[in-house]
Amino acid sequence: MEGTNPVNKKLTAALSGGAVLVLALSGCSSDDSNEKLDAWAKQVCDAVQPQAKKIEAANAAIQQQTSDNSTPADVQKTDAQAFQDMSDAYKAIGDAVEKAGAPDVDDGAKKQTDAVKELDGIATSYASLKTQVDKLDTKDQAKFADGLKDIATSLDKLGQSGNDALKTLEEGDVGKAMAKQASCKSASASSAATAS
Repeated sequence: MEGTNPVNKKLTAALSGGAVLVLALSGCSSDDSNEKLDAWAKQVCDAVQPQAKKIEAANAAIQQQTSDNSTPADVQKTDAQAFQDMSDAYKAIGDAVEKAGAPDVDDGAKKQTDAVKELDGIATSYASLKTQVDKLDTKDQAKFADGLKDIATSLDKLGQSGNDALKTLEEGDVGKAMAKQASCKSASASSAATAS
């Protein structure tokens, strides 16, 4: 199965880059207390944690499928399921940010709207990757490997784009409030572990 394996490794590398954007929370905790903002951060972080785990599990499934003895059909099935799970997870994170309302900071409404739009866009991109994987010809090893190559390229672009609104959302006081939440700390630790 030589044709598929190197390409699927590429796919795995591209994937782990994209997974980091699951609210890779940075920020030192601060003593400035803003109860409204803290409550907002807790609501978002609590909703993000299970989704971060789902994304991590989808990444792990794809990584596991990169072993040399995986058939194209196995790779296709695993990748399609993983992309679907990621699409669902990003959509759920977007819904959580939307449901939480605007954070209590300057431009909070704009930051929230941009982040939701971005998360929904990422969800849509993963759904379209799933469709691409589903259409790959598993009977022809070379065609399958070429198809995976295209998907890895799209995935790479997806990993590099799409972070801006989330980074903006997490700047300043919002980031500090999120950094204080236990659920965000564990979400960021798990996405950091996935990236290494």
